[in-house]
Amino acid sequence: MKKLSLFSIAGLLSVLSFCACGSAQTAVEKEKLAADVGNAVKVPDFTFKATYAYPTGYKSIYLSPYYDVKVSPDTVIAYLPYYGRAYRAPMDPREGGYRFTSTDFEYKADKGNKKGNWDVVITFRDLDRPVTFRFDIWENGTARLSVNDTDRQQISFHGDIVLRKEE
Repeated sequence: MKKLSLFSIAGLLSVLSFCACGSAQTAVEKEKLAADVGNAVKVPDFTFKATYAYPTGYKSIYLSPYYDVKVSPDTVIAYLPYYGRAYRAPMDPREGGYRFTSTDFEYKADKGNKKGNWDVVITFRDLDRPVTFRFDIWENGTARLSVNDTDRQQISFHGDIVLRKEE
């Protein structure tokens, strides 16, 4: 009986150690990812893939993988849902959420308060109301987006930064 439990524990530990070794990033990979994320923030050229929404006063909501914000030097394409209180409803029900393409915006990227993060603020000028996207981007590729809108309660999103592959 004791032999069986010792063998099962040894087998379990060996399986766990093999799984852990395959998923760990090396220091070189982490540094490369941090440099790539930093360059993408400075240029700007990145996509924010939202995985969770955090409406003000409500519980978090897991999102399907289709919601994102694509940021390039001349265009921002946003496709995000909205949950919460709207102070002014849109005339067209298909205009709910944040679904727009903007070419007139102000982009500002600074080093964050903590080591290894960036604060990015995008203020849109070509929408019918003032909207500001504030990203908190970390060197490991995770990010948080806070959306400030004069017609709606604030909402935040958590997700990942996807970098464009060099071809």
